[in-house]
Amino acid sequence: MDNFQTVLRFFMNQKTTIGYSFMALLTIGGERVFSMVSFQCPCNHEQNFSYGLTFLLGPAAVLFVLGLFFSSKLWRLYTGCCLNPMKLCPRGNCLGCFRVLLSIITGACVAPVMWLCVALLNGTFYECAISGLDDNLVVNLFCKNKTLPDKCREQLALVPCDNSKLSSDERMKLLLMFRAQSQILGWSFIIVAAIVGLLGTCCKNCRSQVSYLQLTFWKRYIEKEKERFDAFTVDYATKLAERNLQSFFENKEPDPMPFPNHKAWEEISAYYTFSRSEQYYSTLQRYVERADRDFTPENRPVLDMEHGIEMS
Repeated sequence: MDNFQTVLRFFMNQKTTIGYSFMALLTIGGERVFSMVSFQCPCNHEQNFSYGLTFLLGPAAVLFVLGLFFSSKLWRLYTGCCLNPMKLCPRGNCLGCFRVLLSIITGACVAPVMWLCVALLNGTFYECAISGLDDNLVVNLFCKNKTLPDKCREQLALVPCDNSKLSSDERMKLLLMFRAQSQILGWSFIIVAAIVGLLGTCCKNCRSQVSYLQLTFWKRYIEKEKERFDAFTVDYATKLAERNLQSFFENKEPDPMPFPNHKAWEEISAYYTFSRSEQYYSTLQRYVERADRDFTPENRPVLDMEHGIEMS
């Protein structure tokens, strides 16, 4: 049992790394499926570039949007901003708001960068896109030192397919050039992403107002608070649903069930940044330890129909 708990603790401590590894495997698998099943290069000058670029950048754009869509930080910051724009930058803290938005965008860029790196290292999409360019600089780069440069220019878009009129040797050389350029770009993306990630982490840790051990404790606390908050919301929602159903079916007044008031929900939903003057680990801790905390319960927790959200 102790060994099992040790292994479980190890995986819990490394869940970020495991999550990124799983994302990388899904990206590689998705790229292989796109390459083998749905991708068919049209092999003509008019469509090659747009078709190849669509498969190269389209999934990356979708992954970026999905990364923003599933970001709890973004919705925590954005929810209610149409009614109260100051929620984006409370107390005029534009720099803090910019840092939060930058961290959200950076997190959403992980999956798209993975896709671009995997797709460029494979080279299939890049080969189709670059062969459709009719720019003189591109054509001269690939067709110089060829015995028939005009013929190479005409047949360049057909190289990704197997129906080019070029000799098999020339076609293979062009494919190798395409693939080499694609892989160079892929490795450049990886190197730049690694350097930016390292420098960003170093800068963030260097500017940290707490020590490494306290920062580690802070991260653990945030994880446990979120975990217990989810459990409490499930438990409380279950009790509320049972109370309402019991009141409905038994045709009687519902039992009193106090809830935090609207202002309390607003305060614990704000995005919190550490301050030496207020050494709390979350907005929830800051709220419950306040001396002037408002204990007035919300006995009938209902949404205002004017601003409410209808869910099905």
